Amino acid sequence: MDFLTLFLVYSWFVLSAMALLCLCSGQRESFLARSASAVSQALSFVIPAQLQSVAQRVLHRLFHTRSCLFVVLHVVLQAAVYVEYTWEVFVYCWELQFHLLILLLPYLLLAGNVGCFILCSRANPGVITKSNHASLVKIYAYDGVLFQKGIVCPTCDLEKPARSKHCSFCSTCVHRFDHHCVWVNNCIGASNAKYFFLYLFTLTAMAATTAVISAAFLIQVVLLSGMMHGSYIDDQEQERAVDILFLIQHLFLTFPRIVFMLGFVILLTLVLGAYSCFNLYLALTNQTSNEWYKSRRHGCCHHPTLQPHDRQAVYKNIYSKGVWGNLMEIFKPPAVLESKKRT
Repeated sequence: MDFLTLFLVYSWFVLSAMALLCLCSGQRESFLARSASAVSQALSFVIPAQLQSVAQRVLHRLFHTRSCLFVVLHVVLQAAVYVEYTWEVFVYCWELQFHLLILLLPYLLLAGNVGCFILCSRANPGVITKSNHASLVKIYAYDGVLFQKGIVCPTCDLEKPARSKHCSFCSTCVHRFDHHCVWVNNCIGASNAKYFFLYLFTLTAMAATTAVISAAFLIQVVLLSGMMHGSYIDDQEQERAVDILFLIQHLFLTFPRIVFMLGFVILLTLVLGAYSCFNLYLALTNQTSNEWYKSRRHGCCHHPTLQPHDRQAVYKNIYSKGVWGNLMEIFKPPAVLESKKRT
């Protein structure tokens, strides 16, 4: 019964973490967001109006305005994982004579990740102002589908350059806008895309290395104990050979915090790994998240083979410069923008 209770709490935490990661992925029209909207509409019939108003204000404050809440949550989760890793996994693995460099790898990745996090959150993402607007308009051509000439931002009172978008969180237009990331509390644009790219990949590598080392420790414990060749007495007082379910239960009750952390970092590795692959695909094809999402509504074509009467209905990526050129555009943005930042 103790194992069942711990497992239910563990499952609830993992599923909640998955829901939170999906909800905060930056896509407002995601399946989870639509589901949450449907649930809130159903609950509106039984929840008092005053409580609904308070809940709406709180949710708007959390998900539609700039807030440090998710930055704090990010730091707390990262600290919790590394405290557990240092307190138990590192010590046990050192006693089992794991190689020191392998044990130190998560810390090295943490140092790089913190640096990328600070740069990404503090850097100007490419805010469009009256002083740099004329230069930014010349960088990218309008494709006539996603970005059309002559569209004026009603908030900034400036004509939108191609590939730009107004961020409702920051109340500014951002050059080569990708998305607003709540985990760094900043927009991701032309000037800090490289920092976000490195931040995301180091974060994925951190989760993966922590998961691998923790799993290697648990496997080593099982092998050294010889438990796989043993037996146990079940509730009916019958002797049974050790199976996988018994091993999981034994490890969960013997090392609950390590197994709990392992499940969380495995989930994190899968989610971040998938998102990293998606961002790598966007980088290699010279697209942003904003452009990819909007292009789904117009169809997609990467080759200029459209007939003139179809070009207003189907989107084609005119910004790709080849794999190397696309990567260089992220890690070395156009010099015009950089020169404006230095003045």
